[in-house]
Amino acid sequence: MRYLLITYYKKPNGQIDESTAVSRNLKKRDIQTCNVILDFRTLSVVKCSMVGTVVPRDWDRIVTYYNQYYENIIERLLKENGYEIVKSEDPEKEVQPQTVDPS
Repeated sequence: MRYLLITYYKKPNGQIDESTAVSRNLKKRDIQTCNVILDFRTLSVVKCSMVGTVVPRDWDRIVTYYNQYYENIIERLLKENGYEIVKSEDPEKEVQPQTVDPS
């Protein structure tokens, strides 16, 4: 799979639902209806708009946001497209270097 497709639907009662899919190919229908399209082969944002507002196409920022909710899907898409996942360690667990007193 290559693309992560996210579509937002507004219900009659005012709630907004989110539909997520992955796809090998991008169709005209996807470009017209999806709010967010991420290409994991080229690591680019194909489309990103929220309720008619176009959002800046910053790959790192958008992927970081959606990774909170779709971590497994995003990791799988990265692996399938040949990218290695490097997770940063928890900053609280980092060992701080200590200086040795020369005396």
